[in-house]
Amino acid sequence: MKPLGRYELWFAAGSQTLYGDQVLAQVDAHARTIAQSLDAAAAMPVEVVAKPVLIDSESIRRLCLEASSTDRCVGVIAWMHTFSPAKMWIAGLGALRKPLLHLHTQFDGSLPWGEVDRDYMNLNQSAHGDREFGFLETRIGQTRKTVAGHWTDPAIVERVATWARAACGWTEAHTLKVARFGDNMRNVAVTDGDKVEFQARLGVAVDGYGVGDLVAAVSRIPDADVDNLAAEYETLYTVAPALRRGAERHESLREAARIELGLRAFLDEGGFGAFTDTFEDLGALPQLPGIAAQRLMADGYGFAAEGDWKTAALVRILKVMATGLPGGTSFMEDYTYHLGGDGPRVVGAHMLEICPSIADATPTCEIHPLSIGGKEDPVRLVFTASPGPAVVLSIADLGSRFRLLANTVESIGVDGELPKLPVAHATWRPQPDFTTAVESWLVAGGSHHTVYTQALGVDALRDFAEIAGLELAVIDESTSTVRFQQELRWNSVYHHLARGL
Repeated sequence: MKPLGRYELWFAAGSQTLYGDQVLAQVDAHARTIAQSLDAAAAMPVEVVAKPVLIDSESIRRLCLEASSTDRCVGVIAWMHTFSPAKMWIAGLGALRKPLLHLHTQFDGSLPWGEVDRDYMNLNQSAHGDREFGFLETRIGQTRKTVAGHWTDPAIVERVATWARAACGWTEAHTLKVARFGDNMRNVAVTDGDKVEFQARLGVAVDGYGVGDLVAAVSRIPDADVDNLAAEYETLYTVAPALRRGAERHESLREAARIELGLRAFLDEGGFGAFTDTFEDLGALPQLPGIAAQRLMADGYGFAAEGDWKTAALVRILKVMATGLPGGTSFMEDYTYHLGGDGPRVVGAHMLEICPSIADATPTCEIHPLSIGGKEDPVRLVFTASPGPAVVLSIADLGSRFRLLANTVESIGVDGELPKLPVAHATWRPQPDFTTAVESWLVAGGSHHTVYTQALGVDALRDFAEIAGLELAVIDESTSTVRFQQELRWNSVYHHLARGL
């Protein structure tokens, strides 16, 4: 079963009636072979479905309309096996509302030199037909991904598969609902923004609820269900002795379990894929949701703290894109720095809510005081993030547009234990170096709240940004502060002009 097998990519080959039925039958057979090969590739997360050869404007228009209205279809792969006059594609591409990938390939990898005749050239002229198609896409300003190379090349297949994940993220965004318990953390700027514009651009709906609505859902959870989940915690995690059944703090574990069950029920009943809360508005909740938020994230829900609906949505979208890939994805916050002589690094954490999908070992389940919020001590999972490459990603509302900001990092361990920091955390070295990365992040207006992913690389994020029409600024091993600032200025001009065109 494919990790995102509920979705499909449609493979469409373009041709024309000029070549006759025999050639069109060959085009159809070759297109089906390529689609079947892509579908069978281990890297491909979705089903790839071959569609009949497109030979005129009406067949193209009908396919694009059908793709746009079919929920399972997340995108279209177009390939011109022969010459397909591109004016035939204008109406169809104008109607297409799904992401488009232009695959510039050829059925034969190596030319059979001794057999090449005029008929062979007429059939195998992607070098001709795809250039005609590419011109038309550029002429009408069609957003698309272009991939050139042979369809059996693993590197080409990987690029198509990565784009397919971005297309799934785009589809998820257009059905995603975020539940917001309470409002934005008071007086904080970067976590707020224009929810109407966000929905218009990405399709994400953000709905606000009083924390009393959540309290009511929590209060309806039967005690037996609470006891069962508390027992499950003791099975899955190394639970602190004070929290175990019969111990003096076990009731706190039960309250945490009740909150998780209430949250899950509320989200599922309302069809929400992500949520936020804030420690400033907990109402009658006895403790800040800690283990609840962590475990819901591990199950694929998006989350961010302090009412940060943009980051919560982004966590969910990236979790969908990363389905089936190794490595985790979590809400994160740049919390403090180590600037010692052994090299600067960033310590990322939050009060409680880091997803255990990034853990390097089985988490411990602990309870400790929380110095803010004025509630009972919250239960949380404690762990260190796995070492290795990762990307830290932020989304900011700049007023005229939304900016995605990504920094490639190398997650590392810490020197010794952190006995007085009983929260999940990650420590990383930002690329290309601390000073360049942090200065660039600050200049770009990146948030302290981020999405931390070990599963997705910059290519997937770039594909998603292109599909969504979002600005993406990347800080990586090649970044210099001067060039990055110039890039931001160029981006500002581009997006200002593009919005007005």
